[in-house]
Amino acid sequence: METLNIIIAALFLLVIIYIVAQVIMKPIKLLWKVLLNSAIGLVLLIITNYMGAYFDFNIPINLITILIAGFLGIPGIFLLICFQLLIM
Repeated sequence: METLNIIIAALFLLVIIYIVAQVIMKPIKLLWKVLLNSAIGLVLLIITNYMGAYFDFNIPINLITILIAGFLGIPGIFLLICFQLLIM
């Protein structure tokens, strides 16, 4: 009977360790995804500014525009272009 209690306690401990690991790993995965999308957004902004130089047009590169381009992708770049054209 004591062996059964030890096995149940070990399984319970494994479940608790698994839940704690999931709670710790989810934010780290989200952070890596945000960083990767932001890097892609930065590249898209640089390409847009390079192509926009022919039309005397540029989008300022800062944290907000990088995050918008990173989260929304190509539609985010179009959104930033439209917003920049509204301001001009």
